[in-house]
Amino acid sequence: QVRLVESGGGLVQAGGPLRLSCAASGRTFSNYIMAWFRQAPGKEREFVSVISTGSLFIRYADSVKGRFTISRDNAKNTVYLQMNSLKPEDTAVYYCAARGGSLTDTNYNTEANDYWGQGTQVTISS
Repeated sequence: QVRLVESGGGLVQAGGPLRLSCAASGRTFSNYIMAWFRQAPGKEREFVSVISTGSLFIRYADSVKGRFTISRDNAKNTVYLQMNSLKPEDTAVYYCAARGGSLTDTNYNTEANDYWGQGTQVTISS
């Protein structure tokens, strides 16, 4: 079992930055592919970004490419999402997720993750 706890959400003005963290506990963090998803009000949950166990494979949704950066610190059992140039449409609950297995260009944005955090609210004011 892996427990994921997100933090760092809040209310920021458009154009500002915010950094989310997701702390993992339980099994060996470095063995898991980590991802961020988000769900805006009235919308389905969507993929944001993913990072492989060794940080060599990273992908982003087109909507956040160039503005968001995912990273991980396996020594601290934590994955981060640095969000810059935030827009009102980035408003959502952000979830981190963990899964085992392989990471490829055909499965990188899958919702089939083994573990999910409880989410952290990000609200961007215009």
